[in-house]
Amino acid sequence: MELIGEITTGRPLLVLAVKEEAQHLDTDLPVLLTGMGKVNAATALATALARGPRPSEVVNLGTAGALRPGWTGTHLIGTVVQHDFDGQLLAALTGETYGAPLTLAGGGEAVLATGDAFIADEASRERLAARAALVDMEGYALASAAALAGVPLRMVKHVSDDAGEGAGRSWRESVAECARALAEWAQANTPYRS
Repeated sequence: MELIGEITTGRPLLVLAVKEEAQHLDTDLPVLLTGMGKVNAATALATALARGPRPSEVVNLGTAGALRPGWTGTHLIGTVVQHDFDGQLLAALTGETYGAPLTLAGGGEAVLATGDAFIADEASRERLAARAALVDMEGYALASAAALAGVPLRMVKHVSDDAGEGAGRSWRESVAECARALAEWAQANTPYRS
């Protein structure tokens, strides 16, 4: 976890997983780099929010793999699901609901599947495409932490790869371009400078 700048009341907090995704940001807004994966994302954001002060909102910027053909560009996420969490089995065992889909207020129509596995094979891609259009490794955890803290969240993902064979190579090759697109979105859609 790395926090660049100070969180202040009334201003957004930008949250990204890794420095590669943040490389083109030029802002005086605070930037939290969480590290990859659900545990890193949840603990980093929960820690930052618990220390206070509270930001006006959390804006998650990041890359995502496309699970369906034709998905490119930048997308505002409306719903996040966990693809590596068996909520149905846990409900059958305990009678409690865990890991239900989360709807983001003011989000778009895109559904994002989050899990700790980097999706780089066709079988996984096809299985996930039935539930979501995009996939990442942090979104659900960030949405959960923000909701528990009562802080609004906007989630913006730029497609970096096709989440199939060769996705890891594609991500490395495209992350700088994705970071530029995410920085442009942030500049146009957040109070970027004071």
